[in-house]
Amino acid sequence: MSAYSTIETLTVSAGNGIVYAYRSLGSGTDALPLVLLQHFRGNLDNWDPALIDAPAQERRVITFDNTGVGATSGRTPNTVAAMADDAITFIDVLGLDKVDLLGFSLGSFVAQEIALHRPDLVNRIVLASAAPRGAAGIHGWRADVIAAVGGREPIRGGLPGGLLHRRLRRAGSGPVPPGPHLHGADRETRRAHELAHPPRPVRRGGRVGIPGHAVLERLQAITQPVFVANGDSDPMIPPRYSYLLAGLLPDAQIKIYPDAAHGFLFQYHKEFAADVNTFLGT
Repeated sequence: MSAYSTIETLTVSAGNGIVYAYRSLGSGTDALPLVLLQHFRGNLDNWDPALIDAPAQERRVITFDNTGVGATSGRTPNTVAAMADDAITFIDVLGLDKVDLLGFSLGSFVAQEIALHRPDLVNRIVLASAAPRGAAGIHGWRADVIAAVGGREPIRGGLPGGLLHRRLRRAGSGPVPPGPHLHGADRETRRAHELAHPPRPVRRGGRVGIPGHAVLERLQAITQPVFVANGDSDPMIPPRYSYLLAGLLPDAQIKIYPDAAHGFLFQYHKEFAADVNTFLGT
C-alpha cells in the first residue's frame, strides 16, 4: 500500500462550483471510509503521515481541503455551520452514503455540525482536541497561546525554520497559507508559501464560543458513538471542555493523553491511531 507522504493530490468539482483538493489512501472493503477534518488553517500537508498510514491499513482514509483552504477553490466560510455544509457537499460528490468522521480542533466542531445537519451520513465520530459549542469560557485564546503563534501582522520572509517550529510546537498546531490558492503547485512550493506567510492569531470560537446552555442541548441529537480525546495540558482547548463534551453526548467515551497539549494526536500517533482503529472497529 502507498504511504500518505507519497500519494498524489486529487481534485473533484462539486455542484456548488467549488473544486475540492483531496487525498485518498487505503481501500478496505469491509470498513466505512474515514473522512478527516483539519484544524484551523490546516491543509492536506499538516496531517502527520504516520497517523494517516495506520488506519489506512484497514479502511479508506480521506483528507481534504475545505472551501477556501489550501488548494481548494472558493472563499473560506466564516461560520462552522457553513464549513460543515461544504464538507457534506464534498462527501456527497465522492458518492459516499455513510462515513466515519475524525475532526481535529476546528475540525471537531465541524464534525459535530455534520452529525447534526446530516445524521444519516455519519456512522461513528472521533473528536480530537474538542469542546462543545456554547461552553462558557472558550471565547478567545489565552495571551500566551497568541504569543506562541505570532503577531497580528505576518513577518516578512517568514520566521526562521527553527523558531517557527518551536512556536508551533508550543501552540500545538501548524502553519497554513492564508494567501492565494496554489492550484497544481507541488508540495515544496506550497510549503515555501506557508513559511512565508505565518499564521495570524484570531479569537478562538467565534459564534461557537458564545456561551449558551440551550446550544449545548443540541448535542443530545448526536446519537452516534463518539470517541472524545485530548491532551492533559492543552492550552487552546483545555481538557475540562472535552470532559464536558463527552458528558453531554448520549453515547461517548473519552481518553486524555498524559503530558500532551493540543497536538497530542501527533505526539501519540501510534497509540491514538490504535485507539481510533479499535473504536471504529467496535
